Amino acid sequence: MFFIVHGRSFLLSSTSILAERGLWIGFFVALLASALTLFYSDVLGIAACSLCWWQRIFLYPQIFIFAIAAWKKDSAAALYSIALSTVGAAVALYQHFLQMGVVSAQPCSAIPETDCAARFLFEFGYITFPLMSFSLFVFLIVLMLFVRPRSA
Repeated sequence: MFFIVHGRSFLLSSTSILAERGLWIGFFVALLASALTLFYSDVLGIAACSLCWWQRIFLYPQIFIFAIAAWKKDSAAALYSIALSTVGAAVALYQHFLQMGVVSAQPCSAIPETDCAARFLFEFGYITFPLMSFSLFVFLIVLMLFVRPRSA
């Protein structure tokens, strides 16, 4: 019985920590992820295709949204992050399906020397850059579900 009560207490304290500090956590996660995307493209020379850029478009603004919202303690900004992350996750999942061969498409011609279906990373038989991006967006969505304002 003590374990169940203690476990519930742990869950309640964990959710309150995520609700209180979720904007700062989101800020640092988005900042780190953005820095890593720039590292891969600018330092390691892995060219980003147009779908990669679309994912970045939905990630980069979240740094500023989280920073301002955390500073102002505005939990309503979580809804903006959820909206951006949902679209970013959809683009990432589509690109992952392209790279896994589930969906077929013509080579991406928007940016020369890039192909949205080309895999630069393929670990454990399923992990690709778009799948990591999808995981990041899903993490931000779940985190912001703890942060968002609750209706009475």
